[in-house]
Amino acid sequence: MTAAALTELDRTRIQRRTVGILSLGQVLGGIAFGATVSLGALLAADISGSDALSGLATASVTLGAALAAIPLARLAGIRGRRFALTVGNLLALVGIVGVISAAAIRAFPLLLAGIIMIGTGSAGNLQSRFAATDLAQPQHRGRDLSVVVWATTIGGVAGPLLLGPGEQLGRAIGMPMHTGSYLFSLVAQIAAFALYLIALRPDPLLTSRLLPETGSVVAGVERVDRPVAARYAIFAIAGSHVTMASVMAMTPVHLSHMAMAGGGMGGMHDGMSMELDVTVLVGVTIAMHVAGMYGLSPVFGILADRWGRLRTVLLGQGLLVASLCFAMLVGESPWGVMVALILLGLGWSAATVAGAALLTEASAPELRTRRQGRSDSLMSLCAAGGAVLAGVILQSFSYAGLAIAALVVVAAIVVLSPFGKR
Repeated sequence: MTAAALTELDRTRIQRRTVGILSLGQVLGGIAFGATVSLGALLAADISGSDALSGLATASVTLGAALAAIPLARLAGIRGRRFALTVGNLLALVGIVGVISAAAIRAFPLLLAGIIMIGTGSAGNLQSRFAATDLAQPQHRGRDLSVVVWATTIGGVAGPLLLGPGEQLGRAIGMPMHTGSYLFSLVAQIAAFALYLIALRPDPLLTSRLLPETGSVVAGVERVDRPVAARYAIFAIAGSHVTMASVMAMTPVHLSHMAMAGGGMGGMHDGMSMELDVTVLVGVTIAMHVAGMYGLSPVFGILADRWGRLRTVLLGQGLLVASLCFAMLVGESPWGVMVALILLGLGWSAATVAGAALLTEASAPELRTRRQGRSDSLMSLCAAGGAVLAGVILQSFSYAGLAIAALVVVAAIVVLSPFGKR
């Protein structure tokens, strides 16, 4: 066997193992962040006493991801993906402890600070999908990226479904309301930290720089930089994410209002039963949304590889339009909200998987890590701002008004799509 063939076999073996480790990390990360996504808005509204401030919870987690994205990308470029991912996970552990403490003493600033810290782990989770492309062959880049994204389905669905058991566990041991599920988050985050620290060897990014075939004919073709297409990819990813995040962030509050107005699920009217019913309703709805976000990502990854990155991005916009129409027309019924959230997740998945693949292939190798960090930072910053505005829009114009506002962003992505071909 020639040295070149041996190197190719090594690359394939390392890539397969890397995708497996990153996928397991995404499962654990999905469990860890499930409580933050589902309960953050409820905690913020409860502690602050204002629904208008509930969007600050999602804004804080996305702000943390935005602040950490570029530094973590730089750390990855210098020290490798393993170092960057473990640092993000360690900071998220500190944030989980901060959120539980904030709920106990009812300190709103500490709550937001803790959620911001959790957001740094979210930035690491986002970086995992790019880590899956470091050693991937160009023709399989969308597939490998989407497999890691898909793995989040398991933890992402399990996390919200643990809200009910977590709340009961929290009450049994005397934890504040809406914090019991953070116990599961804490355990999952510790496991993810240990996984990346111990098992993510050799580092995929550092290894990719050592492979002779990086200078092959295929790689040489990819060295042609397409900055206009890369900028459009960043915009499409950010726009799709802010659409998803703004609507999703306000859905727990909207469902809470619906349940309270209807006397709770099952007709139970006592305060404790009402709180538990709302938690279950929110948990099931968000679990279905997360299943939409990640469950079909391999399908969208294969579509991006075979049908084209830009076409798949536009397919995602079509699904987002369908979601927002459901939110406008039947958003006052639980089933209508659930359908809207599933479609919202599917649209996000198609757009972000294909957009990430487009960004990677449109960037010369020496620029990829930098642009990936900028993309993650921008999408998180936009989502943070969108979540804050979403709280105000929900309070002022209703859930349907929020959907109409989100349609403007989707329209901009479609109108500017010709730039994705340049």
